[in-house]
Amino acid sequence: MMNQQQTPLFDVLDGHAKMNPQSMHVPGHKNGQVFSKKGYPYFHKVLEIDATELTGLDDLHHPEGAIVEAQKLVADLYGVEKSYFLVNGSTVGNLAMILAACSENDTVLVQRNSHKSILNGLKMAGARPVFLHPTYDDEVQVASYVSFKTVKEAFDTYKHIKAVILTSPNYYGMVNQKELAQIITYAHGRGAAVLIDEAHGAHFILEGFPTSAISLGADIMVHSAHKTLPAMTMGSFLHVNSSLIKSEEVESYLQMLQSSSPSYPIMASLDLARYYLAAVKEKGTIQIIEKIAVFSKRLGAIPQIKVVTSKNQDLQTDGLKLTIQSQCELNGYELQRSFEKEGLFTEMADPNNVLFVLPLSKAFDADEILIKIGRAVREYRPIERKSIGLHDEGKTVSTLVLCYNEIKGYNKKVVTFKDAIGNISGEMIIPYPPGVPVLMEGEYVTERHIEILTAYIETGAHFQGGDMKEKYIKILDM
Repeated sequence: MMNQQQTPLFDVLDGHAKMNPQSMHVPGHKNGQVFSKKGYPYFHKVLEIDATELTGLDDLHHPEGAIVEAQKLVADLYGVEKSYFLVNGSTVGNLAMILAACSENDTVLVQRNSHKSILNGLKMAGARPVFLHPTYDDEVQVASYVSFKTVKEAFDTYKHIKAVILTSPNYYGMVNQKELAQIITYAHGRGAAVLIDEAHGAHFILEGFPTSAISLGADIMVHSAHKTLPAMTMGSFLHVNSSLIKSEEVESYLQMLQSSSPSYPIMASLDLARYYLAAVKEKGTIQIIEKIAVFSKRLGAIPQIKVVTSKNQDLQTDGLKLTIQSQCELNGYELQRSFEKEGLFTEMADPNNVLFVLPLSKAFDADEILIKIGRAVREYRPIERKSIGLHDEGKTVSTLVLCYNEIKGYNKKVVTFKDAIGNISGEMIIPYPPGVPVLMEGEYVTERHIEILTAYIETGAHFQGGDMKEKYIKILDM
């Protein structure tokens, strides 16, 4: 075990800034000396370490010094062969791992409720996706995990599967460790690599939280360090621990996809986030978990709110994710906006739920948060609210009508929701957050798709893709 109290990249940047260096290089703010007075109070200290590839500061695309040492510390902490700093978010990690594992026309099993970056990666690779439809949790009213039975069905139906791509945990922090372990073992037995978008599980090496897919044998995975660890936005990790995927391939795609001018403040924050995580692991998480349990109990005592967890005994839920449902006239989006009027901003909402992401720390002001929540709902009468159904029931395994390379030969046209039914979608329609498509490019538009989209629209969702205000969708002009 390496000395996890080291912060090699942050230290060299700190040392460079303390030299009061004269900048005759990019970036143009010259260590913060050239900058707008309007933003200076916020930016001036971080600009001192917003450097470039100077002597002693290393190079992300060919690390030999502080960066390579910082990445080795990450790999050591997580127990993997290699770890990489990502400055373009987990999106670039998802793209790189897919491109490294998949080639054109490879058949790939992929979780249907994956983030759009997974689907974009498959599109870039020219792979042929076979979608694994997750189980639906009736209590939380969200898609949860892909079952081993579904994966086995896909392997029995389709031959020469190159990889299995799963999302675990889901956005709401739900994990089925037993099923995931079975899938990884089975996939390896069939010669397929297992790629995991574990963006929301960067802290899963800690006691008291779900087990990371790293420990279950996954080949490669992505962690959004900025989601639950104290890293800057866009700071993520990519881990490789595989005999099926070459780290050299991963590195090649990272060099193509990541900025050639990577952010040193983001990389330094990743160094410090790893340092923080190691310290939490050393001290233990008992007090953090106890603080969250007390907060959850007090929150559930508010009559207009229900704290929801799955009744599935095989599911584990990340303690940093707390999902609530309205027990008053407000839907999920309306409840979120009511909180925002009190200055309380949550991670996301959907028609039924509001999601809190709690800090990996015992030091948060639960009293103040509960006061704001109480004020936000006090004028509403408690009622038992009926959930809005968003489940697209159907096959457990499905494919696109036309794969991504085949779609390129068609023009697209814009039609109404009604006229889109029965045609092939020419775009992804994505409620954002969480960034999971309701409608895939290349699949038939069904009445159920339109019902789900309409429910999202009527309850106040924000979308990427389509014209949801006028209710228009692009379809392929056949």
